[in-house]
Amino acid sequence: MSWGTELWDQFDNLEKHTQWGIDTLEKCIKFVKERTEIELSYAKQLRNLSKKYQPKKNSKEEEEYKYTSCKAFISTLNEMNDYAGQHEVISENMASQIIVDLARYVQELKQERKSNFHDGRKAQQHIETCWKQLESSKRRFERDCKEADRAQQYFEKMDADINVTKADVEKARQQAQIRHQMAEDSKADYSSILQKFNHEQHEYYHTHIPNIFQKIQEMEERRIVRIGESMKTYAEVDRQVIPIIGKCLDGIVKAAESIDQKNDSQLVIEAYKSGFEPPGDIEFEDYTQPMKRTVSDNSLSNSRGEGKPDLKFGGKSKGKLWPFIKKNKGATPEDFSNLPPEQRRKKLQQKVDELSKEIQKEMDQRDAITKMKDVYLKNPQMGDPASLDHKLAEVSQNIEKLRLETQKFEAWLAEVEGRLPARSEQARRQSGLYDSQNPPTVNNCAQDRESSPDGSYTEEQSQESEVKVLATDFDDEFDDEEPLPAIGTCKALYTFEGQNEGTISVVEGETLYVIEEDKGDGWTRIRRNEDEEGYVPTSYVEVCLDKNAKGAKTYI
Repeated sequence: MSWGTELWDQFDNLEKHTQWGIDTLEKCIKFVKERTEIELSYAKQLRNLSKKYQPKKNSKEEEEYKYTSCKAFISTLNEMNDYAGQHEVISENMASQIIVDLARYVQELKQERKSNFHDGRKAQQHIETCWKQLESSKRRFERDCKEADRAQQYFEKMDADINVTKADVEKARQQAQIRHQMAEDSKADYSSILQKFNHEQHEYYHTHIPNIFQKIQEMEERRIVRIGESMKTYAEVDRQVIPIIGKCLDGIVKAAESIDQKNDSQLVIEAYKSGFEPPGDIEFEDYTQPMKRTVSDNSLSNSRGEGKPDLKFGGKSKGKLWPFIKKNKGATPEDFSNLPPEQRRKKLQQKVDELSKEIQKEMDQRDAITKMKDVYLKNPQMGDPASLDHKLAEVSQNIEKLRLETQKFEAWLAEVEGRLPARSEQARRQSGLYDSQNPPTVNNCAQDRESSPDGSYTEEQSQESEVKVLATDFDDEFDDEEPLPAIGTCKALYTFEGQNEGTISVVEGETLYVIEEDKGDGWTRIRRNEDEEGYVPTSYVEVCLDKNAKGAKTYI
């Protein structure tokens, strides 16, 4: 099977076919190039997607990723980032192993094809020239033969005519001989050119064209083989990254299997646990008896004041709710006193840890400066030791400030931790304050209470409306009761902005009346005048109790 023998007369068709083959190869190159662009675009989109859902540093969102499910999600994002990298590898390998090689091969193929068909056209032009020479010699031979015949006939006519002179007859005879000789010469020339043409034609169809077409056939077959090899490389490039992609997917599965729902549930407890205990049972208060009723320590009214029920939400005692019930919309106190005990302890501990890290960082910097100063002392040419004194003093001052700050937070932390273990009655009292908004006739407050993200509490709107209705019923009954008696006085050591409901604002140096001492929860109930009372942090005031007052303690 050879194009030279089977397709000896299909020069033009072979030229068109080989051009189509080159176009097909260029089409393959274009296909692979577009595939590499798709892979790069896909990898870029995957990386952007992974980056988009990564938690932002130093943000609240980053704190949420302590849960195992969120950690697994982060691992998935990281694996997808590596997954995107493998698609970049596919693009790079296809570009280097297929596109570059095929582009270079196409240029070589075009040059080779051009050379082969140039040789073919040259052979065609040569045989066409030989054919033209043959035709020319053949026509000349034919013409000379005809001229010789006419000259012979003329001579014979002149020779038969008795009226023609002998000289004219001799002239006609010589002319006939000349024409006859020219015909013989043309015949010989025609015969020689014919033999030469037949030889050239045999060489053309049995040697030159077969050789040229054989080269074209081999060129075309190499092109076909090269396309097959490129297809194999195309598949192999994909196959090479499959193990790594498999590892990425295995990493996602492993991350998913690492999710621990129990651990996440425990983290929720640690994040939002208030440290309070549920309130105890409320004792029945018999209003049919004229005698003065005794209020239990666990009653709602006792959580407001000793021996006095305080259910008048719309009366004079409005604003006596526990300060944690409403979310603080103002600035957070430095000691986190707006948080429940457990949450406050965690925040204080976190602050102490942060300060300890800052102290260690400053100490490391001080050590580095000290070492540099020693180097300067030993080698004065390297620098002036005195130039570091200012920096050293500044770092030492920072360390001292941080230590004082740490001691302050450690004191608050010790105060909280010292109170947490023995908080049974106080915690029940605090928890009772929560329930004081909902008398027993109202739906369970635990179903309507929501906890805000910072640990403070909010109440549902529907619950507040119920409270207001109930408060109206109790207002008439308790409006005539006298306010709680003062059990001492206090002086404000610092200014306190009472922004939460149930608190009262005080100014540094202001003197107020104490109507309920600190029950161990860090809050003291004070009064400015008849209509203005509320809670302030015990650490913000200096309390002086009247020892003769009812309910006064001697340990204050």
